[in-house]
Amino acid sequence: MLDIKFVRENPDAVDAAMSNRQTSWDREKFFALDDDRRAVIAEVEELQATRNAESKKIGSLMKEGKKDEAEAAKEAVRQVNEKIEGLSSRRSELEAELADFMSRLPNIPCDATPVGVDETENPERRRVGEPRDFAAEGFEPKAHWDLGTETGILDFDRGAKLSGARFTVLSGAGATLDRALQNFFLNTHISRGFTEFIPPVIVNREIMYGTGQLPKFEDDAYHTGEDQFLIPTAEVALTNLHAGETLDASQLPLRYTAGTPCFREEAGSAGRDTRGIIRQHQFTKVEMVKFARPEESDAELESMVAEAEFILQQLGLPYRVISLCTGDLGFSARQTYDIEVWLPSYNAYKEISSCSNCGDFQARRANIKYRDPENFKGTRFVHTLNGSGLPTGRTMAAIMENYQNADGSITVPEVLRPYMGGIERIEPLA
Repeated sequence: MLDIKFVRENPDAVDAAMSNRQTSWDREKFFALDDDRRAVIAEVEELQATRNAESKKIGSLMKEGKKDEAEAAKEAVRQVNEKIEGLSSRRSELEAELADFMSRLPNIPCDATPVGVDETENPERRRVGEPRDFAAEGFEPKAHWDLGTETGILDFDRGAKLSGARFTVLSGAGATLDRALQNFFLNTHISRGFTEFIPPVIVNREIMYGTGQLPKFEDDAYHTGEDQFLIPTAEVALTNLHAGETLDASQLPLRYTAGTPCFREEAGSAGRDTRGIIRQHQFTKVEMVKFARPEESDAELESMVAEAEFILQQLGLPYRVISLCTGDLGFSARQTYDIEVWLPSYNAYKEISSCSNCGDFQARRANIKYRDPENFKGTRFVHTLNGSGLPTGRTMAAIMENYQNADGSITVPEVLRPYMGGIERIEPLA
């Protein structure tokens, strides 16, 4: 959530930010709500002063035997209380409406985020690794959905039978590979300073609100009843571990990781990546979350991207890093890098990790602060960061396509073999 004081004092900056994001905001509505709320507060304060003055008179009048005047003062106090009660109700209505208004404003991009209209204007930062030349090897590469069926490790028909479209059953070496990837990701992050968690995958409404999933993305979320939701990413749970808390500066930065199932309705993705396991309603993902001082968050974002890159380098997968422009930036982010892995079936790079610095946007929503008495009085909001490190499904698809062989088998990357009982190849069905 944006700082309401900043919005009030810098409406032109908000105008520019929303324009760069290819959206808009109702400036007049904001000031109408904010002005009405402040006017009500001022009126209540005046009435409270009047009430206090009248209340002080009552005792003195009673002592002086001026009963009629005392009763008149009591009546004045009663009438003032009625007005205060009515205004308090109006204030609550205005504050609720203003809070809802503010909750729908996206974060303001930072200066490092390039200005652009959409994903076509995302600048590429670097490429690592060369896509494999299958033509030089004398065979046409297959898509992972065909490889998965031919090796028997992906069963799309049974996934659809059990749950509907965009659900897949992994079996045999496919299930083992998925589990191996999750363990490899987690062990790598833990060895490099992250603390592992296993959070609940069902969370309350305020937890979804805290990271910005609600109210904007409610249609993409899976409701479980009783106003609870299945998490779309472990970021939701990990970030809110410290909701309502004040951390000590000496604890920062905190680096957390978790591997969880994730659930997304994908309401706005009709027709996109309908084949294979690139875009599923249920998938496993290892997430990274950080809490940092504001002055350290930019460096923590760079190191988070490097962490995800390290995983891909260990797997030997070619990839590129792009910087999301303002028109493609996520709701809660002020800056984002996407890492895209090469997929031969698309003849293109496809997103496999997204690492974002949210500044204090999520911390304001979830009320996460820190205290640093050596440098300032009181408390400040932390900066939160999150990134994929990595999703097992998309990584599996990338491995299958980039490590396939002419005979239809799939070579298991060396770094994963200890996690797979020494399996070196996944063979096609006889």
